[in-house]
Amino acid sequence: MTTDGVEPSAQYDVVVVGTGHGGAHAAASLRQHGFTGSVALVGDEPDLPYERPPLSKDYLSGDTAIERLLIHPASFWHDRGIDVLTGRRVVAVDADAHQVRCADEAVISYRHLVWAGGGVPRTLTCPGHDLGGVHTVRTTADVDRIRAELSSTSRVVVIGGGYIGLETAAVLGQAGKHITVLEAQDRVLARVAGAPLASFYQDEHQTRGVDIRLGVTVERIEGRDSRVSGVSLSDGELLPCDLVIVGIGITPAVEPLLSAGAAGAGGVEIDEQCRTTLPDVFAIGDCAVHRNRYADGEMIRLESVQNAHDQATIVAKVLSGEDAEYDAVPWFWSKQYDLRLQTVGLSSGHDETVVRGDPATRRFSVIYLRHGRVIALDCVNSVKDFVQGKRLVAEGSTVDATLLADPTTPLNKL
Repeated sequence: MTTDGVEPSAQYDVVVVGTGHGGAHAAASLRQHGFTGSVALVGDEPDLPYERPPLSKDYLSGDTAIERLLIHPASFWHDRGIDVLTGRRVVAVDADAHQVRCADEAVISYRHLVWAGGGVPRTLTCPGHDLGGVHTVRTTADVDRIRAELSSTSRVVVIGGGYIGLETAAVLGQAGKHITVLEAQDRVLARVAGAPLASFYQDEHQTRGVDIRLGVTVERIEGRDSRVSGVSLSDGELLPCDLVIVGIGITPAVEPLLSAGAAGAGGVEIDEQCRTTLPDVFAIGDCAVHRNRYADGEMIRLESVQNAHDQATIVAKVLSGEDAEYDAVPWFWSKQYDLRLQTVGLSSGHDETVVRGDPATRRFSVIYLRHGRVIALDCVNSVKDFVQGKRLVAEGSTVDATLLADPTTPLNKL
């Protein structure tokens, strides 16, 4: 059932903190794997669990209503005996007492805790960062505020050339706004993709009138009557605007766990079963730092629906008495204009790139290799390469670059 509150003495076998994809799937998967104990899903937003990727796409454009974003209807949670406690922000964890405390002082006891807190958007720290009209994109409330201001907006500055920034730029540009994208590094998508893909996406945006500035930093946000009026760059240039979108990453929401003694830096550390160093406490999704063989065994944090979903499944299996360890091939996706980008694997550390197909056709793939082995693919409007390339990444296949570059040779034949 869904409730607006919980008694301070409430006690559950499993408490899941966070109502994003990871938290929602963890709670649902517990029932799927036969777990019969009591389950509570606790989130600080007023809405039932909903999908977040459409926020910077179809929800921002107004093509999709909040009802269509819901991961499951209210009846789903009720029928499975899962209490969804909305509007509850967990601010502290007492690992010894097996309790969490909410901002309103309500205390919830648990036998097992699953932390799926995700993260909060990083914000600017320069003067003017808190002016009206400066926004981030993480929740429906964030996007609702942006949409409410669009009718009086003609010029938008997007700070950050990653997925969120470019997706937002695409939607608002198609809505007739003049868009300027500011990126501190020397190319867009610098953290997640190689130069060939970055160049392709930069050209696509510029062709549609988006002004992309690379290697620039923001000095301050200018304002008038407590509202943004422009962005001043460190080189002295002033960009007049009516709206600013900040897309510069997230900060993992793990402070309650770290304060309780959990190990972690840049997130909370977990093992192969998604256990933290606190007793009976698991963590999953954007906030969890884990050792990943697709990152050459490094400790990393993945921000993707797939990662949250897969780790949630592992926790549900473990709590249901099954043997399970996390070892999934990472994958991601982005939608900009009529371009669907699907990525499998992690390209960081690559020493060779192969362009498969002609980018001019707007259907191609970029394949990344390290020491001759396929470690990742970026596939633009090429579902077949994405599906077939996943096996090459999973097996760390060594394939001749000439064969990889030939789009007439199916990847599953290599």
